[in-house]
Amino acid sequence: METAEIRRRFLSHFENAGHTVVPSAPLLFDDPNLLFVNAGMVPFKPYFLGQETPPFDRATSVQKCVRTLDIEEVGKTTRHGTFFQMNGNFSFGDYFKEGAITLAWELITKSVDDGGLGFDPEKIWVTVLHTDTEARELWKKVAGLPDERIQNRGLLDNYWHMGVEGPGGPCSEIYVDRGPEYGPDGGPEADEDRFLEIWNLVFMQEEIANVTAKDQFDVIQPLPKQNIDTGMGLERVAYLLQGKENLYEIDEVFPVIERAAELTGRTYGADHTDDVRFRVVADHVRSSLMLIGDGVTPGNESRGYVLRRLLRRAVRSMRLLGYEDPALPQLLPVSMERMKASYPELETDFARISQIAYAEEEAFRQTLGKGTQIFDVAAGETKQSGGSVLSGSQAFQLHDTYGFPIDLTLEMAQEQGLSVDQEGFRSLMAEQRARAKADAKSKKGLHADTTVYRETIDAFGPTDWVAYTNLITESKVLALLSGGQSVPVITEGQVGEVVLDRTGFYAESGGQNADAGVLRWDGGHAEVLDVQRPIRGLVVHQVRVLQGELTAGSDLSAEVDHEWRIGARQAHSGTHVVHAALREVLGPTALQSGSYNRPGYLRLDFGWGGALDPEQFHHVEQVSNRALREDLQVSQHWMTLPEAREFGALALFGETYGEEVRVIEIGGPWSRELCGGTHVERSSQIGTVVLTSDSSVGAGNRRIEALTGIEGFQYLARERDLVLQLSDVLKAKADDLPARVQDLVSRLKSTEKELEKFRTAQLQAGAGDVAKSAEDIDGVAFVGHRAEGVGGGDVRQLALDIRGRLADRPAVVVVIGTAGDKPSAVVALSPAAIERGLSAQQLIATVGERIGGRGGGKADVAQGGGTDLGGIDAAFAAVRDALRG
Repeated sequence: METAEIRRRFLSHFENAGHTVVPSAPLLFDDPNLLFVNAGMVPFKPYFLGQETPPFDRATSVQKCVRTLDIEEVGKTTRHGTFFQMNGNFSFGDYFKEGAITLAWELITKSVDDGGLGFDPEKIWVTVLHTDTEARELWKKVAGLPDERIQNRGLLDNYWHMGVEGPGGPCSEIYVDRGPEYGPDGGPEADEDRFLEIWNLVFMQEEIANVTAKDQFDVIQPLPKQNIDTGMGLERVAYLLQGKENLYEIDEVFPVIERAAELTGRTYGADHTDDVRFRVVADHVRSSLMLIGDGVTPGNESRGYVLRRLLRRAVRSMRLLGYEDPALPQLLPVSMERMKASYPELETDFARISQIAYAEEEAFRQTLGKGTQIFDVAAGETKQSGGSVLSGSQAFQLHDTYGFPIDLTLEMAQEQGLSVDQEGFRSLMAEQRARAKADAKSKKGLHADTTVYRETIDAFGPTDWVAYTNLITESKVLALLSGGQSVPVITEGQVGEVVLDRTGFYAESGGQNADAGVLRWDGGHAEVLDVQRPIRGLVVHQVRVLQGELTAGSDLSAEVDHEWRIGARQAHSGTHVVHAALREVLGPTALQSGSYNRPGYLRLDFGWGGALDPEQFHHVEQVSNRALREDLQVSQHWMTLPEAREFGALALFGETYGEEVRVIEIGGPWSRELCGGTHVERSSQIGTVVLTSDSSVGAGNRRIEALTGIEGFQYLARERDLVLQLSDVLKAKADDLPARVQDLVSRLKSTEKELEKFRTAQLQAGAGDVAKSAEDIDGVAFVGHRAEGVGGGDVRQLALDIRGRLADRPAVVVVIGTAGDKPSAVVALSPAAIERGLSAQQLIATVGERIGGRGGGKADVAQGGGTDLGGIDAAFAAVRDALRG
């Protein structure tokens, strides 16, 4: 049974049982504590936590999930995969234990012909919490399971909670006996390889607090409504029903392994090390496909870094399998063909997805070239010093700076006859992880406790938000908040949060900055600093009271800054216009992946493989301004999300949308996007669009910045003034400025070359006189010369010129320049001096000690720098002493 068919049967079973089928949320779900959705219940957390009222009593979904904590274990076990799908059914105060057990048992044991999964009831085992006698009795009643196939387990295994204060409850896990060839008998307690868990039923029934560990917490009270949350691993069920050994061999994954085997000439199943690499390739290619499909782009931080690591591990594994050509163009289409049955949008969007992935592989291939050069230098230095172990710090630098995985460094070191200080590498990695965890913890700490907001919305209901129609509202203060607590008053000079019954202020979202403005009441006023939606349905204004006192329950006038809103509308509509222009000029794959706008300014990130050439850049600007000149109608439509997709509306990747969405059109289908921002009524009201930059924000992703409205005109005015000033200074017409400036630059370069020749001639002329001043020290001609105002390459050239004039005998030349008030030194030795056992490397160290610095080089020439000009004479003296020694 194919994976897509298992998925279909699961959803159909619960839909027929009265559940609302909820589409999978994007992997980039709006949860500040998660990089990606990592469990099927994540989109339903607000309902379980009581933050929002669910729109249904029963729901079912197949949720896309990504977990990367055990990424190093991928391919080594049957269980670890980075992308997986979680089948779930959920009850919000509707059915409870008996209903959940009955529905689960029916689906897994019902025959395939009758729409079930067809598992043998005699091979089903379950576990329950050791104190949950109710669940045990229900399994016996509903399924007829004997006592010996219902095992008791403790809190660590069979109790679920979120790790924080909130809902929790016992759970019951369903296992399938795979047979004696997989391990000993005795149920899940004896062996969880033979007895494989496929489904976990969570009975959410109580509120807990004081959580210190998985099995250490206090039960406060029963929940007012008992809930059900279940999770069935789709891939696990698939490999059991398909008769496979692990999740890498199911129909949605194995075709990538088959293609990789064709490309590499290796055989899957012949060698364990190769098998692990094949599995890493298949898993990571699929995960990358799904992540890019949901709007992630490769980068050096957060989600982008995870994607980059997955892609590079896949490419590196193909290299270790012996395939050094671009691999992703061969593998990604195979994964897409298998996944499109469940996620048809992957095929529709594959041009964009593949463009991003292939650009990242190309960037990594270039990185491999640079990193290999660095490795070769490090390996050479290790051998030259007589060592056989590459240091942990060098391995870490290759990993951290050049993206070299440690096993690639190990492989290359082995080829050179070296080993690697893995303990030192792991120590540095551990330090980096500790820093990352501390940083993540500090960032997570910025996510305020939402308790006070939940209490506010429970008490007063959602905010009447009228930002699309009203800039001024007569409003009542429902609550004042400070430090996560409700307060009765905010006094003059204080900053606090204000919840109004009605507001026209736009809360920051969808890349649009929050509105500015004021709150006015009898005897006082406050400036609005920020506007946010900490939980759905509630608008919160952060304010600073400038005069008087603001008290809870008072009436006031909430006034959005009119000029601010005009600029914000221009910038947001301008973002849509630039996005449409990009797609018109570059093609449909130039899709927006992120945006930010504030009055007069916009930036837009979009998928594209390289910099825009000047013609493309200007064409995008021209198309944008043509749309303004055509005075296109800007209209809005409300519809369901499926209707919007059918309508052809583009959705911003990573955004979360409700059941009803708002579609903004500019010029009909020319620009048609899902958007909750504020907009102009006609395109001409944007005023102007002035593109100011095109830059890279990671492989396969670009950023356009632009100015709109009065800010755009001001920018052009400054450019005009600059041109006028240059024209006046250079006595040239504006059109002639480029040629005039180019002429001046050419003449300047020519003059600099002449000066360089003159300076070189002076140095060479002086070199002869300096060489004549050489003093004899035990048969070695020594020159110690202080070159006033000379630095950099000139010091080296002078030292080499002097040495050349003394090449017929043992000679040591030390030249120390003083340019920039910092000494720069070069030590040059003749071949005869080297034959006498002298070394420029050793002598530069002697010089460096005296001038407050250090240096390095080879036996014949070494150079360095320092900080102490006063030590130059001491440096010369020290070299003399060394030569006498």
